[in-house]
Amino acid sequence: MFYYVLKYVLLGPLLRLVFRPRIEGLEHVPAEGAAIVAGNHLSFSDHFLMPAMLKRRITFLAKKEYFTGPGIKGRLTAAFFRSAGQIPVDRKGKEAGQAAIREGLGVLRKDELLGIYPEGTRSHDGRLYKGKVGVAVMALKAQVPVIPCAMIGTFEAQPPGKVIPNIHPVVIRFGKPLDFSRYAGMENERAILRAVTDEIMYAILSLSEQEYVDEYAAVAKAAQTEAAGAAEKKRPFPRMPLG
Repeated sequence: MFYYVLKYVLLGPLLRLVFRPRIEGLEHVPAEGAAIVAGNHLSFSDHFLMPAMLKRRITFLAKKEYFTGPGIKGRLTAAFFRSAGQIPVDRKGKEAGQAAIREGLGVLRKDELLGIYPEGTRSHDGRLYKGKVGVAVMALKAQVPVIPCAMIGTFEAQPPGKVIPNIHPVVIRFGKPLDFSRYAGMENERAILRAVTDEIMYAILSLSEQEYVDEYAAVAKAAQTEAAGAAEKKRPFPRMPLG
């Protein structure tokens, strides 16, 4: 119930007023039945904008940290995500990927829409990164279509680290459903999973027109952070003024 209160009374109207999002290709999202909506992930705002614009309810696999934050802010965030029907997923450890797949398949078995970001995390620089194969596993096991989606403008509206969004135009673009029935029964073949995932990422890339990086976002972000830390250590002491 709270999901629909948020969507139609509290949050949805506010998002439409502030961002005035333009929706393209909404006809590609099926009116009923199970499907995966796979999109790029540029901003914290993505979690709210796409669900607010869809006619159907969509359930996202959200990182566990959104449900375990400290203090009042953490409790409010957790309450919001739970009320909106989002599912916490632990992204650490060997079983993390399998747990996410189990949760996602549970949503699809109920003939619902499942939202997923194949990159696994937000882009730290606005580029599109290599997708993880979990989306392919779920698509093949559940035998459901995948609708590619591109969020455009949300990075500029709320880049990483920014709490209060900027007022910036946003486009939400859905592409034609991708059918992978030709790979039925091949969900355990690594080469097939990689091919399916790459096809999904190419469809997202075609919609978003981002620059593509053939590397996992988490790896690229960690390398950037490490390089910045090394540069900071090498920085010479400032020259002290004389007299």
